[in-house]
Formats: sequence, C-alpha cells, structure tokens
Amino acid sequence: MPIYESGCKKCGSTFEELVFGSETPVCPKCGSPDTDRLLSRCACRFGGAAGSDMPSAPAASGGGCAGCAGGNCSCCGH
Repeated sequence: MPIYESGCKKCGSTFEELVFGSETPVCPKCGSPDTDRLLSRCACRFGGAAGSDMPSAPAASGGGCAGCAGGNCSCCGH
C-alpha cells in the first residue's frame, strides 16, 4: 500500500494519498477525481551544511551513505 504524490488537474494542488491497486485518488482540496500520479523525487541527506543536500566528504574508513554497500553507489559515489 504505497503512498503516492498526486496532482489535481482542476485546481493545481499537489497531495499525498495512500493508494490501493489502480484506484485514482480524489483531490482533498476541491474534490475533483481528475488527478494524475506525479513522479516523486528521492531525498538524501549527507550531513553537509544545514539546508544543503550536497554530500560532505566521505569518511576515511571508506564508508559512503547509509543506502549503499560501499561499492559504486550512484547516490554518494562510493
């Protein structure tokens, strides 16, 4: 039961909704059933400066980010 980000074609609002199967969510702002599923962006934080999503230098131990196994990660480069 994934939560999808959706956009309303009528009022332009975006919202997140728990969606079952292929059902189409209704806009909570205007009630329109004319909505589209949006592509959501993955978020990563690396411990850089506050408010920055740029990676800080990797640890000398060869660490990398929490999402990789330390081998050719597309997120942190390790």
